[in-house]
Amino acid sequence: MRKEVMDALEHRTPSRIPIDFGGTNCSGMHASCVAQLREYYGLEKRPVKVYEPYQMLGLIEEDLKQAMGVDTEAAAGRDTLFGFPNEDWKEYRLDSGQEVLVSKHFNVTKDEKGDTYIYPQGDTRCEPSGHMPHGGFYFDAIERGGEVDDDELNVEDNLEEYAEFTDADVEYLKGEILRAHATGRAVVGSFGGTGLGDVAFIPGMALKHPKGIRGVEEWYVSTVIRREFVHELFRRETDIALRNLAKLNAAAGQYVDVVFTCGTDFGTQTGTFCSPETFRELYMPYYKKVNNWIHENTNWKTFKHCCGAVERFMELFIEAGFDVINPVQCSAAGMDPKVLKERYGSRLTFWGGGVDTQKTLPFGTKEQVRDEVLRRCEIFSKDGGFVFNAVHNIQAGTPVENIAAMIDAVHEFDSRR
Repeated sequence: MRKEVMDALEHRTPSRIPIDFGGTNCSGMHASCVAQLREYYGLEKRPVKVYEPYQMLGLIEEDLKQAMGVDTEAAAGRDTLFGFPNEDWKEYRLDSGQEVLVSKHFNVTKDEKGDTYIYPQGDTRCEPSGHMPHGGFYFDAIERGGEVDDDELNVEDNLEEYAEFTDADVEYLKGEILRAHATGRAVVGSFGGTGLGDVAFIPGMALKHPKGIRGVEEWYVSTVIRREFVHELFRRETDIALRNLAKLNAAAGQYVDVVFTCGTDFGTQTGTFCSPETFRELYMPYYKKVNNWIHENTNWKTFKHCCGAVERFMELFIEAGFDVINPVQCSAAGMDPKVLKERYGSRLTFWGGGVDTQKTLPFGTKEQVRDEVLRRCEIFSKDGGFVFNAVHNIQAGTPVENIAAMIDAVHEFDSRR
């Protein structure tokens, strides 16, 4: 399990293609898919735990990991994106009728239309920070806070969610790292604090009363018109993050294999959010600082999540020191898998790209899923540098037969070799 992942990360040909599902919040499955897959494999029938309520991701437990052949294990912080820990699980019924388990702090209200609202840190006395339409599958972030007043703009307001780890934080994460290591799988750490502009965090869904720049549109505008503010924010975030990483490395760093470093997206279906020049000037210095520290002080591989048409950013990601790129959105413009592998495959590990989750997996036939998976494995697995995953999380409504066909195809490819 771990060996196959490490071989792939070191660009050695592993004995089989390693598989990740559930290792990160960008490589999981909707809770409904997890429940259907458990039933498909004939596993014990029990409610799925929703461990990440923003995307309603379902926990892939040990029996399902074994059935699928998963080679990764997550080690993450205690809090969800809404700022509450997963503890003392309670039953909850989704609009679909599915019974799931959620944290005791998962406190929601519904309006007259049946829409669901969730609250920061589970505190219903605050304004809600997430909204799910009736019959929906995911929460949308609710942007709170007023207009930005440049005369009163204070970088501290956008640093509120970034803090140095307490001893209790370190002990919790150490326990998670040791637990993950004991499974024999590759340990994928998601420790937070190094996102640098990840818009999943800009609205401050975990904060009861967020201040500063909290609108997504306003944030992107700020990267142009308030660049010095953004630089100062990134400098401060990076300094805090490096102190936290140093603490974790001292506590249990030898047991971490990969660290989810950044989930900031730079791509759309057809292009990029910013120019290469902006990336180099605004983001590159801080990515380099984080990645250089990791490579100089640990054996961890650094994991960059970035959706969309970002082929022209690949050299920049490599220069910034990232080892892994995910989710490898091959359906986006310019993201031809053969070109990606030929140009960058010796320097980047492709973690994902195994099957299209926008069209093929949810709407194709089992045969089409199988064919696409086999082609992608053939392209990406040459000389290592490939960890199988779909393109981002597997979405609600995906036929379970197609999910199983995807997994079977990876094993079929291995057996052929």
